[in-house]
Amino acid sequence: MYLCGVMTDIIIGFDAKRIVRNGTGLGSYGRTLVNDLARQQDLQLRLYAPDEGRADLRSQIVERPNVRFSFAGRKGVGAAWWRMSGMVEDLRHDGVQLYHGLTGELPIGIRKSGIRSVVTIHDLIFLRHPEFYHWADTKIYAWKFRQTLKEADHIIAISECTKRDIMELGGIDDKNISVIYQSHAPRFSTEVSQQLQEEVLKHYQLPRRFILSVGSIEARKNILLAVKALPLLPADISLVLVGRHTQYADMVADYAQKQGLSQRVVMVHGVPDQHLPAFYTLAESFVYPSVYEGFGIPIIEAISSGLPVVACTGSCLEEAGGPDCYYVAPDDIEGMATAISHTLRGTDGREERIARSQQYIRRFEGTDVAGQVADLYHRLL
Repeated sequence: MYLCGVMTDIIIGFDAKRIVRNGTGLGSYGRTLVNDLARQQDLQLRLYAPDEGRADLRSQIVERPNVRFSFAGRKGVGAAWWRMSGMVEDLRHDGVQLYHGLTGELPIGIRKSGIRSVVTIHDLIFLRHPEFYHWADTKIYAWKFRQTLKEADHIIAISECTKRDIMELGGIDDKNISVIYQSHAPRFSTEVSQQLQEEVLKHYQLPRRFILSVGSIEARKNILLAVKALPLLPADISLVLVGRHTQYADMVADYAQKQGLSQRVVMVHGVPDQHLPAFYTLAESFVYPSVYEGFGIPIIEAISSGLPVVACTGSCLEEAGGPDCYYVAPDDIEGMATAISHTLRGTDGREERIARSQQYIRRFEGTDVAGQVADLYHRLL
C-alpha cells in the first residue's frame, strides 16, 4: 500500500488452525500458500491459531522475517468461540488489514470491523452429497457457509467446479468469485534418492509392482471401485492405499478378504511427509476414483512425480488432471480395469501422456498461484 506516496507493508492475517493441525488436505493448502506468499516482500503474514498444534507441521512453515505465528492459547469450546468471532479483536489489535480464511470460514463480525476479508472455499460436498456426512455435520457446515457468505468481501474457489457450486448453492454473483487453483508442495517435484526408496519399500513391506491411491479411505473416495477392478488386472499388480483409517477402510479390507485379494490390497496409515514422495516414485500408476472433489491435489502430486493417473468423472478431476489422464464413471469396474491397464509400464504412449500431463499442471505451480492471490489482496485494499 502507499501512504503519502511511500510504499508500506500490508499486514495479512490467516486462519492457521489447520496449518498447525492437519497433515494433508486443508493443512497442506495453507502451508504451501503461506510459504509461497512469504516471498512477496511487501506482505507481512500473521498466522492465527487457537494453540500451537503439532511441531512437525509448524516447522513446515519456512522461517522468514515477514511470517509470524499468533496463538490464542485456547482449547475446546473456548477455541471454537475464538475462531467463530473472538479473534476479530486480536486482528484489530495487530493492525491486520486483510484476513484470509483458508478453509471456508470467516469469523463473525469481520465485515463490521472494517477489516477486508477473503475466504477460500474448497468444496461444497456437504451440500452436493450430504449422504457422505452425519446429518448434524451437514447442518453445521451449511450454517457456517451461509454466515461466511455474509462476511466475505471476496471468495476464492479452487476450481471452476467449486465456483459453479458456490454460484448455484450460495446465490453468489460470479464477479465476487475468483478461481485460483491449488499448488502442490515442491517436494513432489524433486528426485527421491534410491536409498530413501529402498528404505520406504522395506519399512512398509510394499509390493514391487503397485498402483497407488492417496487420501482418506472413506466412502466418498470410492476406492472399492479400484479393489473390484484388481481381478481384471495382472496378478502381480497390487493396490497400495495411503490415508486415514475409517470404518469404510474396514469394509474395503473385509471385501478384499472375502474375494481372496487381501495380499493385493495394502493399507498404510500415518505416513510422514518425508516418506510420501517415495510412495509416488515407487508406484507404477495412480488411481483416484473419488465420487466428488473440490479439486483433487493428490492427482497433481502424482503427475508431478511422474505417474499416469486414472480418476472418475462427475466433479472437478478432469479439470485437475487434464486431457491426458484416464477418467471413468464412479461405478464402472471394467472401465476402471481397462484404464489402469493402459497406464502400466510398457504400454504404448504411456511416457508421452505423462509428459503432456506434466506440461498441463504447470498452471498450478506455486509462485503463479501465490502471485494471483497477492494481486487479489492488493485489489481489495
